[in-house]
Amino acid sequence: MSEILRVGALSVGFALASIGAATAQDPDGPTNTIVNPPANAAKPADAANSAKPAVKGWTGEVSPANSPDGITLDANQTKLVEQVSGYFQSIENLKGQFVQTDAENKRMKGKFFVKRPGRFRFDYALPSKQVIVSDGENLAIQDLDLNNEDRVSLDQTPFRLLLRKDVNLIRDARIIEVQQADDLIVLSLEDKDPNSPGKIKLYLATKPALELKEWVTTDPQGQATRIELSQLVKSDELDGNLFKIQPLGPKKSTPF
Repeated sequence: MSEILRVGALSVGFALASIGAATAQDPDGPTNTIVNPPANAAKPADAANSAKPAVKGWTGEVSPANSPDGITLDANQTKLVEQVSGYFQSIENLKGQFVQTDAENKRMKGKFFVKRPGRFRFDYALPSKQVIVSDGENLAIQDLDLNNEDRVSLDQTPFRLLLRKDVNLIRDARIIEVQQADDLIVLSLEDKDPNSPGKIKLYLATKPALELKEWVTTDPQGQATRIELSQLVKSDELDGNLFKIQPLGPKKSTPF
């Protein structure tokens, strides 16, 4: 797989359409990024990249943890972090739509599926022909056009914290930021384990019920990748075969 697929900033964002003015004031928030993309988003791309944006942000190659202790949580912040832990702990099956936006403001879309603990799948819509799949132990980034794959341990990604069997962010995460404004919780965290690099910023709606809408990560060069989620469904049972890492072949394709 091309080197650009290895350089990932796991900045994955799920933005609310109705975040409101409070979110727009957050320089990292989804509204500001979509309406006012960062300066580095204006860099011209070559024709090949314009036709087929790279899948970024899924490996552990993100900006390293740089806050030894994180912030000291007050009682309200502790409660918010516990609520977010409980939300992820409650997920058994989840599916929906996603839109990925990289630092150059290129967008890719598709369908995703999550089955805790540790399993997920992102199928990118054509023309990308790319699949991201975790079987609970390994995460594979597959390019079906080039017929090649990058594979890393799931423990080397920030998803380890959120999709493990027993989610406890107070215990396992270094909290960098936690705040609540109107109907939105914003939580930034890093893995306490030095062998699991990376930090992630989560955006969760609180109404009508707590629900993940966006996450963002930033690479060492300061470039962010975000993924927005929509049409979430938690009630449907998902086939475990979705999360098997299939061997590549000339006839493999995405469902789109």
